[in-house]
Amino acid sequence: MAVLDRPKPVPARMSPRDVMRVGAVGLRTRPLRAFLSALGIAIGIAAMIGVVGISSSSGAELDRTLSALGTNLLTVSSGQTLMGEEAKMPVKAEAMIERIGPVESVSALGRVPDAKVYRSEEVPQAQTGGISTYAARVDLPATIGASLRSGTWLNPATERYPAVVLGASAAERLGVGKAGPDTQVVVGGVRFTVIGILNPAPLAAEVDSAALVGWPVAEAKLDFDGHPTTLYTRAEEARLESVRAVLAGTANPEAPNEVDVSRPSDALAAKQATSQAFAGLLLGVGAVALIVGGVGVANTMVISVLERRPEIGLRRSLGATRGQIRTQFLAESLLLSALGGAGGVVLGAGVTVAYAVYRGWPAVVPGWATAGGLAATLAIGALAGLYPAVRASRLSPTEALATP
Repeated sequence: MAVLDRPKPVPARMSPRDVMRVGAVGLRTRPLRAFLSALGIAIGIAAMIGVVGISSSSGAELDRTLSALGTNLLTVSSGQTLMGEEAKMPVKAEAMIERIGPVESVSALGRVPDAKVYRSEEVPQAQTGGISTYAARVDLPATIGASLRSGTWLNPATERYPAVVLGASAAERLGVGKAGPDTQVVVGGVRFTVIGILNPAPLAAEVDSAALVGWPVAEAKLDFDGHPTTLYTRAEEARLESVRAVLAGTANPEAPNEVDVSRPSDALAAKQATSQAFAGLLLGVGAVALIVGGVGVANTMVISVLERRPEIGLRRSLGATRGQIRTQFLAESLLLSALGGAGGVVLGAGVTVAYAVYRGWPAVVPGWATAGGLAATLAIGALAGLYPAVRASRLSPTEALATP
């Protein structure tokens, strides 16, 4: 009776440390296979974090740009007549807009259509380089938030003489590296001295590919008719929409339908939204790569179970329970995926920072992307290791030991 009353042996419990140590056995014994499987996971996570990080960095740069330039700029430009011809705004349109109460500043550009720009008289007439000539007010840079890369801007003295300021793209196309008294270009058949070169102007893209001359000299030497084609208006932020509603009628009271009013910051925001949509597509590609990596982990674990059947049988013979065998292989799969996920996070963050530094953006790696990437990795690892772990736990000791 004493023998019958003896309590049944209770399997030893495995501490979390023991689970981790036993789960790492397969990774240590087959390091190359483990590395390649983890690499598949890492590539997927790195792609996802890189896409999210670069998109977030681009958005942060847009916010920084708009904070510096302001979102209270409105652009009034000539539209088309009912006959489809290019409309003309009145000569006094600029002065009329200045009378609107909430308007803080107004500046103007007037296109000079027949004034082609060349590096010298030797350049063939067909090779204009897509550069337009505009008459510009002296207060234009302050209104649109433009800055000079080289030289100076037009002033009340130089605007009356053959002096020109080139936009960033225009200077590049003409091969002009810096402004100076010895640097000249041909505008409308007249030699103009390049006194300045602008940096790119995000809120006035048309300026980048333009040659900008003074209003008086354009009228005197280039047959400019004096009609503005684009008006830039800064208004109080709180009353911006109210100003926007009356700009067309104020600029051209006789034909407000021939005037287009836009907000450049909206165009930049739309461009950013397009970039984010494209980033979403790339994010889907990263998710596919992550799934492929998970399939690689599952394949590795299935092969590991097949190769280690004698080990499984020996452990079962020594008293290991099915739950412990299942925990061992599930832990191995999770460790493998966690290593790949950690490597992917580091790689994705590194790519984001490197690209942001290269572009001069603030580097932003969202915490939710990092946490979500690691969570996705563990979920993939659990799913990939579940079937092999269950399969390993169902092997009987005799069946496993009998496997050659």
